[in-house]
Amino acid sequence: MTPGSLVLLHAPGATAASWGDLPEMLRSYGLDVIAPDVAESGSRYVARVSLIITASGPEVPLVLVAHGDAGPLLPAVALAQRAAHRMVGGYVFVDAALPRPQGAHDHEQVPIPPDWPEAPCGYLRTHADRSASSGRDQAVRQAGLRGWTVVEHEPPAAVAQSLSELVSTL
Repeated sequence: MTPGSLVLLHAPGATAASWGDLPEMLRSYGLDVIAPDVAESGSRYVARVSLIITASGPEVPLVLVAHGDAGPLLPAVALAQRAAHRMVGGYVFVDAALPRPQGAHDHEQVPIPPDWPEAPCGYLRTHADRSASSGRDQAVRQAGLRGWTVVEHEPPAAVAQSLSELVSTL
């Protein structure tokens, strides 16, 4: 798939700087990249991200890319985009937690719409987050069981290259 805009969502409690040079590298590949910097968490994170996406004037279809604990928020961000009549063409989880069904979440997680995911999903494991590796191993297994494309990033290739190639397969 050829995305209109990639929206890079950092984990709540982090900043857009946690993406490092990834946004610029993706732009050098000719991709339109939006990397909101959001201080809130939970439903406030979703609301703030949605406002920033709107203000950015994105091209559709959007590909929502989540890192870490932003993963469980992707369905709510997507719902907000669809409510604004912006098509979401895909989802990518980068070393991210996956959305969990109702009743299996903490107070910070927002509900998952019943029709999610309505677009293809992929998982990129970079091995950058060693401290959470067992949880990420489980997320990788779950993504594979769901039939999602799973890519294990192999250095020395740039993460931007692995992410760009994964997005093209959605």
